[in-house]
Amino acid sequence: MVAQSESQSTHPPALNSTASYRISRPLLVGPSSPIYPGSPYPIRLQGPVCKGFGRGGKDLGCPTANLPDDDNGGIGTGVQEMRGKVDTGVFYGFAKVIPPSSNDHIDHSTLPMVMSLGWNPFYKNERLTAEIHILHEFENDFYGYDMKVLVLGYIRPELDYVSREALIEDIDTDKRVALNCLARPDYARFAEDEFFVDDKSSGAQESGRAVNGDARKEEQEEMTKL
Repeated sequence: MVAQSESQSTHPPALNSTASYRISRPLLVGPSSPIYPGSPYPIRLQGPVCKGFGRGGKDLGCPTANLPDDDNGGIGTGVQEMRGKVDTGVFYGFAKVIPPSSNDHIDHSTLPMVMSLGWNPFYKNERLTAEIHILHEFENDFYGYDMKVLVLGYIRPELDYVSREALIEDIDTDKRVALNCLARPDYARFAEDEFFVDDKSSGAQESGRAVNGDARKEEQEEMTKL
């Protein structure tokens, strides 16, 4: 995300998505690993999920969880830093929703995601946004929950569309591309990246390690007695 004076300034017009482009799109993109000389990835983002424009689920069948921009409490989310490393467009990676308490039953697994970073030319946004679509069906909304996002690769640039149906077609392809890309071993391993270990999980893990360590110590003492 860029500063307000820049995020609301003019930006290059997007190319139009054509039928021939949509038909010819590859279903696997990028190198075999996100780690290579000069790679900007992985890019880590984190912040509270805020309400967007309400059109992802209603208009496009693709509900998004938005990270706030700098003008709406988004300082420190990492979006501004990402904008300095990559062009706008559509990206893939993993995301995790962090519930505020252990009693919350929302799915907090690490899940594949598709992310749009840009102005969404079809809707003529005036401010750059970071919109994440987690490839999972959640039973409830999670506005205000913390979310961690690990961006691992680039799918395509921002495009403008002559119809909503054309946009939906490209979004569906984006989802398939993301799943194919993340299935590669050097990408899949990032689902277990230490970035996704939250305080509650790490506490449980530390407790587990302590219990297991005590058990091993007792076993050793028993063996010594024998």
